[in-house]
Amino acid sequence: MADRKGRTAARPTTPPRRIAVLGAGSWGTTFAKILADGGNDVVLWARRPELAREINEVKRNSDYLEGINLPRNLRATSHLGDAMRGAEQVFVSIPSQTLRSNLEAIAPHLAPSMILVSLMKGVEKGTGLRMSEVIAQGLPIEPERIAVASGPNLALEIAREQPTAAVVSSESLETAQAVAMAATNRYFRSFVNTDVIGTEFGGVLKNLIAVAIGIVDGVGYGENTKASIITRGLVEMTDFAVAYGAEAVTLSGLAGLGDLIATCESPLSRNNTAGRLLGQGYSFNDVVKQMNQTAEGLASVAPILRLAEARGVEMPIVRQVSQVLAGTLDPKDIAPHLTTDDDEPQGERTTDDGQGRSRTSVWRSLKRAFDQLRDGGGSTGGDRS
Repeated sequence: MADRKGRTAARPTTPPRRIAVLGAGSWGTTFAKILADGGNDVVLWARRPELAREINEVKRNSDYLEGINLPRNLRATSHLGDAMRGAEQVFVSIPSQTLRSNLEAIAPHLAPSMILVSLMKGVEKGTGLRMSEVIAQGLPIEPERIAVASGPNLALEIAREQPTAAVVSSESLETAQAVAMAATNRYFRSFVNTDVIGTEFGGVLKNLIAVAIGIVDGVGYGENTKASIITRGLVEMTDFAVAYGAEAVTLSGLAGLGDLIATCESPLSRNNTAGRLLGQGYSFNDVVKQMNQTAEGLASVAPILRLAEARGVEMPIVRQVSQVLAGTLDPKDIAPHLTTDDDEPQGERTTDDGQGRSRTSVWRSLKRAFDQLRDGGGSTGGDRS
């Protein structure tokens, strides 16, 4: 825009958003990098002072993201109050089973206008609650100020700035859009939806299927077995999520099918790695000792099976993973895609075998996912292909 003398007037600039990220593991640090690279003023809370010092002084997190340079506009602190002070949005990336106890420390620093975003993919063991539900119980915050983020997001690939996408979900579309604006940069794109249930359960359930894929990989089975389990796993995920109020289409989007493919196919996946160790004959306790970071799928198996039983959802894949974890099933005998109640042919979809529940076919799921990528996010609701 030019003035009367033909000079171009400077565009008004808005100050960067002040954002806090709680948790300096691989995913928390990576998401802090995403936000900083999007032009935000980001403070990362690290529990250990020496880790915060390393991030500030040399812009590295050698414990979790070796070889990755962090942005200059990313700062770290070991003081929770300092991290949250003045933040518009607070992203939480801590182990799901410790969330409730950490909320007690977060509560005194929660401002009335803050938006809380869960980056966690798990359910609470004792209650079976999703992470957004635990946040709503543990903090004085309206559901409209809670959001979740999920998608095909392997931390190290994103830290290396390999292009990908995610979906941000909230009961409030305005909240989801505000978070998505902050969590978008040249290599990371955030879509939006309002199906919090489907988005969260997609992120939880794909971990369980990834453990199964790791097991069969560790045993030495090939691509046919893995492809069968992945596609049948998507059916289990969709049936379960819909039974708890999710929209089926969400499970064929970034938080469902997209995350499922990435987690099952990559050796960078902690859940895939845990499953592979189980398939190689290591006990559950040995696997936990070997894992440097939390594999959320291992902790979620039991509560998910309880929730499935409560709604009458059959989950043969997750059940066989549970049996391997308990030591009652030899990993080489895992074949959940072959499990049936009898020898009668089953329909690939529930509607094909006359049970009457709604289930999308694998082909339609794939088509919607490809359409979403082609159309750049689908309809106005974002990740609603």
